[in-house]
Amino acid sequence: MKEHVIDAKNKKLGRLASEIAMILQGKLDPHYNPRLEGEDKVIVRNVTGIVLSGRKPTTKIYYRHTGPLGHLKEDKFEDVFKKKPAWVLRHAVRLMLPKNKLAAKRLKRLVVEQ
Repeated sequence: MKEHVIDAKNKKLGRLASEIAMILQGKLDPHYNPRLEGEDKVIVRNVTGIVLSGRKPTTKIYYRHTGPLGHLKEDKFEDVFKKKPAWVLRHAVRLMLPKNKLAAKRLKRLVVEQ
């Protein structure tokens, strides 16, 4: 098991998330097998230093639905990032992982430090 320590200061959110997703899947390992969850652990530091390009910091919106009809909630990136910067990175990585039963196991090996 290998630990990868990544400094997120001044890195783009999407590029960082895709790099982390590749590591968590085990694609950097020479013995990669898609049916296995992988072994590498990722530790991310300085999450508050993540940047977005262009106008995304003001226009990016996260949507969630509460269940009943008409209850679609919108949260702006700026507001969410101020409250939970670790959630923003974890959410981006989760969406970049394959949607299968291994995704939860892989995400447990992601440690986000403020």
